[in-house]
Amino acid sequence: MPPVIPPPRDSGFTTSTPVPLYWAAYGPAGAPRLLVLHGGPGAHHDYLLPQMLDLADDYELIFYDQRGGGRSTTSDRSPITWRTHVGDLSLVVRELRLTPLSLVGYSWGGLLALLYAIVTSDRRGTADDTGAAPPRRMVLIDPAPVTGEYRAQFEHELARRQRSPEIQQMREALTASGLRERDYDAYRQRLFELSVAGYFANPENARSLTPFRVTGRVQQSVWESLDGFDLTRELGAVRAPTLIVHGENDPIPVASSQATARALHNARLITLPNSGHVPYVEAKEALVESIRTFLTETERLVGQGA
Repeated sequence: MPPVIPPPRDSGFTTSTPVPLYWAAYGPAGAPRLLVLHGGPGAHHDYLLPQMLDLADDYELIFYDQRGGGRSTTSDRSPITWRTHVGDLSLVVRELRLTPLSLVGYSWGGLLALLYAIVTSDRRGTADDTGAAPPRRMVLIDPAPVTGEYRAQFEHELARRQRSPEIQQMREALTASGLRERDYDAYRQRLFELSVAGYFANPENARSLTPFRVTGRVQQSVWESLDGFDLTRELGAVRAPTLIVHGENDPIPVASSQATARALHNARLITLPNSGHVPYVEAKEALVESIRTFLTETERLVGQGA
């Protein structure tokens, strides 16, 4: 069974964005705030929970469903691009008063954090007249590939893993189990687990991931807007201290995060053994410890804490 997610301390919908975006807050009010960006694109924040809430003991975590996914759906069929998401992020930061800004981005959310940091890199730590402020610090958890070439390598490796004998045997066992007839909900849950098994160092660990859905048209339009991209050429303008955490068994090549760390002005890369693309499931303690250490070391940069 998927893990139980506790209700947020507070939640609502934004009013300043072109599409109302659902947001949720966890952790003590008044604590240092972290804006957490989920993956996808086209997904929603729930699948980061409950594991990422280990950080909510000492920090206020703000999540929001990005446009087109989760509870932030829209009937507007206009293409949603990376610039759409960067613009929405700017408005979320302003409306929820999240400056000085600490960003935590997972997978696509890590790439979104980098895109936002590039766009706002000339603002020298202060908000412009639109309220867009560059991040003071960033944590990138298994960020999406930073070039089109690395993305192609990731897609090839994930497809290879999904065709592996181990996962094929798991599919055959499900078909032979009769679970579809006995418990259709459990059968659908197992289908979901097998659909994401290739992301994990141990495919069975997919059982501990909260199920999620991706809006396909959003995912497609965002990646199309990034056609032929190479962020490494622009990352040198980003000044924010950045922690990058990457699972050693992630189908996204660790070389992508290594290139990101080299290109950024001030970045540290930590690799986690025995972890794939979902370290908050497979290596939660090591992940949380590395994030806490980085946040403590950079607390003075955001003017919070003692």
